[in-house]
Parts: sequence; C-alpha cells; structure tokens
Amino acid sequence: MRVSLFITCFNDTLFPGTGKAMVALLERLGHEVEFPMDQTCCGQMHYNTGYHRESLPLVRHFVETFRDAEAVVSPSASCVSMVHEMYPKIAAEHGDEALRRDVADLVPRVHELAMFLVNVLGVEDVGAYFPHRVTFHTTCHSMRMLHIGDAPQRLLRKVRGIDLVDLPLSDECCGFGGTFAVKNADTSIAMLSDKVRCILDTRAEYCASADNSCLMHIGGALHRSRTGVNPIHLAEILASTEDGMPAVGVAAAAADAGKDDRR
Repeated sequence: MRVSLFITCFNDTLFPGTGKAMVALLERLGHEVEFPMDQTCCGQMHYNTGYHRESLPLVRHFVETFRDAEAVVSPSASCVSMVHEMYPKIAAEHGDEALRRDVADLVPRVHELAMFLVNVLGVEDVGAYFPHRVTFHTTCHSMRMLHIGDAPQRLLRKVRGIDLVDLPLSDECCGFGGTFAVKNADTSIAMLSDKVRCILDTRAEYCASADNSCLMHIGGALHRSRTGVNPIHLAEILASTEDGMPAVGVAAAAADAGKDDRR
C-alpha cells in the first residue's frame, strides 16, 4: 500500500525517532511510505480546551492534506481518535456540509499504527526482535475512543525475545490528559503515582504504549525516581531487529532533507 504518515506535531517536535521507526517498519513490510510536508496539528489541543472555532481551519487543512491518501497511519491513538470522533462533530457544529462529506470519506482511511497492522494489513508478526522485559500501557483514547482492543499486545507477543508482562490496572488513566495535567496538577500527579507503582510491580525494563504523550508523562516520573525503567513507543519495538534499529527509511530521509531546504 501507499502509506501517508501522520506523525503529529507532538511526535515531530519531541519524539522524531518514533516517526523514523514507523518508516523503517512499514518499508520493511514492503509498503511505499510518504510524508506530506504540509501536515500540521490536528487541532485536538484547541478543541479539547474549548477553542472549537479555532480548531476548524486545522480540520480543513488536515482533510485537504490527506485527501488523496490511500491510507493515513499515525503513531498517536490520541490524534487518530480526534479525527475519528471529533472531526464529524466539528463539521456538524459549523453546518459545513461539504466538510462533513469530506470527513466522512477520509475517516475510514485514517489508522493508528497497531490497528492498521492487525486489522487492515492482517499482520501480527512483523519480524521484530526485542530481548527485554516489557509492559504495555493502554492509553485512554486508544481504549475508550478507538476501541483498539488487544492489537498492540498481539503484535508484541510475536516479537522474538520479548518478555511481555501484563500491567496491573491497565485500564486506569496515567493522569496526563493534555492540558489536564497542567490545570489539575495535584490530581494528575496522584494518578501518575498509581500508574508508576503498577509499572514497577511488573519489574519491566520498558514501558511501551501507543501514545508518546502518555509516555512523556510516565517517563518523566520514572526518570525522576531513578527507576531504571524506560518509556518506549510500540513502533520502536516493532522496528527493532537482531541488527538493531534499521537505518532511516527513504521517506523519512526525504522529509529531513525538505526541512533542511526550508531553513
């Protein structure tokens, strides 16, 4: 398939390695990967904070950017759930019938990485090798909005060398919630403390997830407490082989070159 990467502004700015891992993984599976250079924020932060009118231009831009994509794949369950759940509501709120039709046409082609691999490609064994003890944090958006199910765990169980352990109370929020962590810091920290305790109970070397936003929140606490547990995105595990993390794929290299040209 021709896969268009929706990396999200969060990953592009703070976790570019996740995007590179996605390229390496998808190209290893034989797919053509492209990175539309015009992509920007999906508007989730604006909409969830109450700025519904300000999110509308971002919705329109997203639809225009990925209009012709065969498949749009993202390493962020949070942002994909924004497209699936909120874009139709935004179009309806503003009475934009043309946008509503465009959104309805595009949404079925927008996928979170694990769901794309398992449900669209029908792949569980991606040829990965990761000889470490790993636990998996299921994020709120992936579980409650995308209904991701056990797609990530099915992929991880096929990784050679991995010791995958269940995370206690895995259905509980880590306390991030975007601006929630800022506006309700005390509550967020209490929730995070519970999550960290559960992670440490697994004796895992790595805590994996489908959202780097949650991993940033969890990883900060793990690092400050000097636990020795590392946060890692699902894509980075799936991209790993016995030779280590593969070289950056063609599409990611082209994207980097494009950024250099604009400087």
